[in-house]
Amino acid sequence: MASIIATSINLQEIPKDKIIEGKKGKYLPITITINDEVDQFGNQGPVVVQQTKEERDAKTAKVYLGNVKVVWTNGDNVAVAPRDGQPTQAAPAPAAAVKEDLPF
Repeated sequence: MASIIATSINLQEIPKDKIIEGKKGKYLPITITINDEVDQFGNQGPVVVQQTKEERDAKTAKVYLGNVKVVWTNGDNVAVAPRDGQPTQAAPAPAAAVKEDLPF
């Protein structure tokens, strides 16, 4: 299950109160969602600031930081997003059955 996912985030949208001070630096907990379908811009999901249970229960609006695209996969995971002007990549064909009647 290997994939390469490309993203960029808008640093100006990061809420300063969500940055966590750790022993080795500052961290921002994020959530990346990979959808089954590609949107009208070729993106496969959003990057959002991770919400607490209380924020989810209160239906607090998510802070969107950017979008993601799957740019490579070994075929065992999610499909690659189509590039501009290129057709959608078909799913890999199943492997042919191997015959086990070899004399050695």
